[in-house]
Amino acid sequence: MDFLNSKVVAITGGSEGIGKALVEFALDNGAKVATCSRNHDKLYQLQTKFPGKPLHIQVADVSNEADCKRFIDSTLKNFGGIDILINNAGISMRAELKDAQTDVIKKVMDINFFGTVYCTKYALESIISRKGTIVGVSSVAGYRGLPGRTGYNASKFAMQGFLEALRVEVMHHDVNVMWVCPGFTASNIRNASLQKDGTSQGYSTLDEGKLMSAEECARITYAAIGKRKRTLVYTFEDKRTIFLTKFFPKLADKLVYKFFYKNHELVK
Repeated sequence: MDFLNSKVVAITGGSEGIGKALVEFALDNGAKVATCSRNHDKLYQLQTKFPGKPLHIQVADVSNEADCKRFIDSTLKNFGGIDILINNAGISMRAELKDAQTDVIKKVMDINFFGTVYCTKYALESIISRKGTIVGVSSVAGYRGLPGRTGYNASKFAMQGFLEALRVEVMHHDVNVMWVCPGFTASNIRNASLQKDGTSQGYSTLDEGKLMSAEECARITYAAIGKRKRTLVYTFEDKRTIFLTKFFPKLADKLVYKFFYKNHELVK
C-alpha cells in the first residue's frame, strides 16, 4: 500500500497477534514503525526478524501513563514525528460479574481504555501537525454487551466514545480518527483473557484454525486507514449483531444468550 511508504506508524501491543501483523505489514510496505509491549523477549525476536528495517521497540505497559509517554517520546525522538497511531494493545476477560473481582475490571479498563487515552494524548500534537490518523482497535463488544465480559465491553464502549468525541475535536485539522472492529481473529487474546481472580485463562474456547488470520486482519485495517474511513466492522456476523441490537434488542439479547451459554452455564 503506497500510502504507507515513509510514514511513521506507532502501534501498541505489537509483539504478537494482530499487533505483530500490523507491524510486519507496515514494515513490508515501506513504513517506519515503532511498537511497544510488556514482553521484552518477543519484541527482541520481532526486531531480529527485520534487520536493517526502521523498527523502534520499547518495553511498555500501556496501563501506565509514564510508560506510554516514554514510548511516544522515544518514537518522536527516533523518527521525528508520528503519522499513524494504532491503539491495538488490549486484554479481555471471561467471568460473570457475580464471580469477578473488581480489580479484574479495573485492569481491563486501564489497558484497553486508558492505554488508548494516554498514547493518543501524547501523540496528538505530532499527528495534528502531520494531518495523520488515530486508530482504535475495538470490537463488536463496543456496540453490544457480551456476557462474561462486562469489563471488556465497558472498555470498548469507552474507547469508541472517546474516539468519536476526539474525531469532532480535531476534524478541522484534517486528522482522521477511526476505530475498527475485527471479528474473532486468530490471536493470543483468548488465552490471555483474565479469569474471575485475574489469572490468565490459558486456553481458547474457539477453534483458532477457523478464525480470520492476524495477517488478513492487518491488511483490512490498513486498507481502511488508507481510505480514511470512520469505522469498519469486518464480518457479516458482527454487522448483523449490531443491526439486531439497534433495531431488535430483545431478540439480540436472546440470540447472544444462546451463543454464550449452555445449560445456563457460560461456555464462550
